[in-house]
Amino acid sequence: MMRENDLRECLRRIDHKGYPAYKDTKGQYQFPGYILSIDHVQGDPFAAPSKVSVKVSGKEAGFDEHLYDTPWKRIALQDTILRKMALKVRAYSFKAKGSGKSGLISVSTPGQEMLERSACTIHTRSGEITVRMEIGFPANGRTINARELEKILFEFLPVCVKQTLYASAYAAKELTDCVELAEDQQAIRRQLKEQGLVAFVANGSILPRKSGVSMMPMKDAVVFQSPESMEVTMQLPHAGAMKGMGIRKGVTLIVGGGYHGKSTLLKALELGVYNHIAGDGREYVITDDTAMKLRAEDGRSIQKVDISMFIRNLPNGKDTVAFYTEDASGSTSQAANTVEGMEMDSKVFLIDEDTSATNFMIRDELMQRVVQRDVEPIIPFIDRVRELYESYGISTILVAGSCGSYFHKADTIIQMNRYEPMEITAFAKKEAESFPISLGDVPEAEKPVINRIVKLDAAFQKDNRIKTKVMGKDSISINKEIVDLRYVEQLVDVEQLNALVLVIKYMKLHIFDGKRTIRESVELLYQQMEKTGFEAFCGGTIPGNLVIVRKQEIYAALNRCRGLIEVQ
Repeated sequence: MMRENDLRECLRRIDHKGYPAYKDTKGQYQFPGYILSIDHVQGDPFAAPSKVSVKVSGKEAGFDEHLYDTPWKRIALQDTILRKMALKVRAYSFKAKGSGKSGLISVSTPGQEMLERSACTIHTRSGEITVRMEIGFPANGRTINARELEKILFEFLPVCVKQTLYASAYAAKELTDCVELAEDQQAIRRQLKEQGLVAFVANGSILPRKSGVSMMPMKDAVVFQSPESMEVTMQLPHAGAMKGMGIRKGVTLIVGGGYHGKSTLLKALELGVYNHIAGDGREYVITDDTAMKLRAEDGRSIQKVDISMFIRNLPNGKDTVAFYTEDASGSTSQAANTVEGMEMDSKVFLIDEDTSATNFMIRDELMQRVVQRDVEPIIPFIDRVRELYESYGISTILVAGSCGSYFHKADTIIQMNRYEPMEITAFAKKEAESFPISLGDVPEAEKPVINRIVKLDAAFQKDNRIKTKVMGKDSISINKEIVDLRYVEQLVDVEQLNALVLVIKYMKLHIFDGKRTIRESVELLYQQMEKTGFEAFCGGTIPGNLVIVRKQEIYAALNRCRGLIEVQ
């Protein structure tokens, strides 16, 4: 390993040379208390910035082992360190001058969720901290300005490292608060299972967001208070006894007038699969971590999914046991989303009437009289919602603003009134007696066939020069094949898509062998991820802009591939 003086001498030697000479700086350098690694050097000052990482040994960093001895505490500590580092480097970015991206210093900036990011990782045994960042190596035109890079690497960066990567830079309470919150959140997740719940919303939570483009809590918002009949108590190791609304397994209906908070509650539950930072307002909104948001998705591709429990006897004779289409309708797409949710072992479905296909959700009595069941290929969700729970253990939380027929099917009915929840199950059931629904004769569905296998693509594996691209949170591209992810609503960060594009590429090259099912393939990858983290699908150098994604989002991305993934 080289020393810091070797880097300084290299910079002075290449100063004023052509930009490609910057590649001589690549390597690892021992600085006082940390190792600086220049992992990738950009081709010119206008290209993507250079990739740099900093490593501090566990002994040098000095963080107590109890702060990272479980996955949830480790992620919380990483998140705390990364947020502080992001603030520090922002103050120095572009203070070094030059052309293009010269002087840029950037590191991932987390949002409201605490996610496992490659930008900051802590080794579970040694406590070694690695922070990955980008730096725009300065130049005048395309001539190296090494003096400016010397400022960044020898003046700015050491200050940022000193003030963020050592325990001495933090007040003890700051560190204990972040991991204690993570422990309390994990305790709630454990007690959901123990108490037969699928979600918990603590009293005092702030659910509304500041605006449609900001995930910050709304000022002066109505504070959440559980209906007395639904109130449960969670015993937390640090916060003590915490009361809030417990949503039990089964079928839960959320109703109320427009703009009264139905969708706001559902959105909070949807994102409750992730832990949130202190002050978010939803830090104690916890949902079963397999929960999946379902919706209609016109135009998506469907790759041989068994949707026969919802759609059968199509007039064109199309097979619905292995349904295939490049352009799904609202009902077929929502049927496929539901069965794919079953395939990925989701135990909670979250559905909003506003984003659902009406004919998939309900057929009223008049329509059933006019259009007889034997000529209607769709078996609506209302006829399967109880079966999903009673036969498969899948609970449903449904927002409904116009259809009262689900009153007959629900175990629990919540009315939102000016953002205040009220439990109205008995009242709604009593009123529903005056409006009986025609149950018809709907036989129990056969269990969907879940054995889809991705064909081996030998040509793809032989020529593995694969071009990938991420287009915000909307889509990814692999070899110019666009995978539309706009309606996978639990993707909250572009870095999740950065990871997904690498996951799909890795699975295509190394896991899909023409024998494993999609479920087996994802399980195999996840086992590797649990052992080695980002290395499981990154191979060599790990980029600093990735987030570990749930199995549910991996399935969702695979299911939306068109030409890239071919199911046999």
